Amino acid sequence: MNSPLVAPPVAKTKTLACPNCGGPIELRGFGHALTAVCPQCLSVLDASTPELKILQQIQEAQRITPLIPLGTRGKFGGAAWEVIGFQVRTVIEDGEQFSWDEYLLFNPYKGFRYLTEYQGHWNFVTPLEAMPASISLGSRPAVSLDGRIFRHFSGAEASTTFVLGEFPWRVRAGEKVIADDFFDPPTVLSAERTDNEVTWSRGEYTPGSEIWKAFALPGNPPPAQGVYLNQPSPHADHGGVWKHFFWLILALIVLACLFADFSKQNVVFEHTYHFSTLETGEPSFVTPVFDLTGRTASLELKIDTDLRNNWAYFNLALIDQDTGHAFDFGREVSYYSGTDSDGAWTEGGPHDSVFIPSVPPGHYYLRVEPEMESPAGSVATMPSTMRRNVPRRFNAVNYTIQLRHDVPNYTWFWIAAVLLLIPPMFYSIRSRQFEVKRWMQSDYPPVTRG
Repeated sequence: MNSPLVAPPVAKTKTLACPNCGGPIELRGFGHALTAVCPQCLSVLDASTPELKILQQIQEAQRITPLIPLGTRGKFGGAAWEVIGFQVRTVIEDGEQFSWDEYLLFNPYKGFRYLTEYQGHWNFVTPLEAMPASISLGSRPAVSLDGRIFRHFSGAEASTTFVLGEFPWRVRAGEKVIADDFFDPPTVLSAERTDNEVTWSRGEYTPGSEIWKAFALPGNPPPAQGVYLNQPSPHADHGGVWKHFFWLILALIVLACLFADFSKQNVVFEHTYHFSTLETGEPSFVTPVFDLTGRTASLELKIDTDLRNNWAYFNLALIDQDTGHAFDFGREVSYYSGTDSDGAWTEGGPHDSVFIPSVPPGHYYLRVEPEMESPAGSVATMPSTMRRNVPRRFNAVNYTIQLRHDVPNYTWFWIAAVLLLIPPMFYSIRSRQFEVKRWMQSDYPPVTRG
């Protein structure tokens, strides 16, 4: 016959009287508490003896009301915890005081845990049995635990400035430790050193809303201010954003290659011409008619010249012989080079090109009108009676016009690439700003430039 299941005994609080003010003191640590603080007069008492000896008396003006009242019970990780102690700890750096709150949690079967709160940032803290291994990251200390690297964030002397409730050690106001924090979000490893020992704990960043839900507290938690040392970055997934960016860019490249493969890029017209400012006739002309077949597609016009230290302008028009519809445009080609005190230099180039989008099939010709500057003393503008004895100075250019039909235009590719670049750049900038704010609170603030 199977024996019936026996439920574990229900732990009960123990009530004693304060030897200083006579007020009731509830001990919830069930024999684990070494120190208790009277909630009425704030006297620090020795809880290891039945008579509750007074260890320290605190001024009433120092009274602080915890956000989570003593005796409140909550549930974390499937275990029930009761708040039995509260203390405020303070560090002073460069004459400025920084304080945070610590809540001692107790479960008779699992022992002690802690909740820490600083400016609305909370951590659920567990004491460590094994010490992390010390390592170095460049000139900065670090520790290793469970295959993770934790970088040193800050270290300072922390003193206890207020206590309330009961504790498993002999706590008192003014107690000092050397505290060092090592972080790898959302985890922080903290070391506290005294003359006699070193204790390590592990804190996990926990949003205030989860604390309020776990302890069924009324209202809302205080809003988090600034960036805390082990606060997870909301922009930490920017690496994933960059991964998606590169995949999308690869898809764009594949798409561009497909467009290039399906484009015919037929040369439908090509001819070389000569122009000189010495000529007095009409400079404009029209080309022979050429055919554009197939689908409506883009047309690329390229101009190659032999210009050097000079410029030329081309008024152009692509005209449909059957409808008279014209695409008017102009291109300036200039190319200059030389040497100066800084060395060789060039400006512009002897070539140029232009895309004409969506040209329907048909019979077309090109109207061309070249222009160049006439040098001073050019005979082209002088009366015939004066030309005989004037030096013949002029500008001239040889140029080739080539037309290719159904040529892919990659402008859309670059526009799409720039648009795709915006989200990862935005996330990277925000992530960088977040980390700068984090490190500004550390012993290693980032160098900022005005």
